Amino acid sequence: MSSTSFDAEWAGLKEGTAAATQMRLASAAPDGGGGGGGEDLKSDQSVWNKASNDVGQLVSGIKKAQTAFEAGQKGAAVSGVDSAAAQSELYQSWKTYLDGLSGKCSALQGPMVQAGKGQVANDDALRADFTRMNDQYKDTPATGGR
Repeated sequence: MSSTSFDAEWAGLKEGTAAATQMRLASAAPDGGGGGGGEDLKSDQSVWNKASNDVGQLVSGIKKAQTAFEAGQKGAAVSGVDSAAAQSELYQSWKTYLDGLSGKCSALQGPMVQAGKGQVANDDALRADFTRMNDQYKDTPATGGR
């Protein structure tokens, strides 16, 4: 695996992620002046599901990289050579890191889906509460015209 192709692929992944993930506070106006966000901030289960799926794809990518990494390690263990020992130690460090990263990504998938479900359910409950309140406490018509 060439480091140039990896660097190019990694840069492309970071660029695509940065372009796809933007967040605005609900209190921020579209013009950046603050106050009263529009209807663009909504809970959307499909977005959470996609994020969970994307994290799952990271696991696949990490596993693929680990396989290539392990294949590249074979034959590198030359006994009695200090640089081979250092390289082996570095390999173990990265292997441990990638195993942990893969585990974290796997562990995130379910909670991300649940977070989306929870936020959507919360939005629905609040919407229903406000609708009930609006139905119960209707404004009286203005006197003297509009």
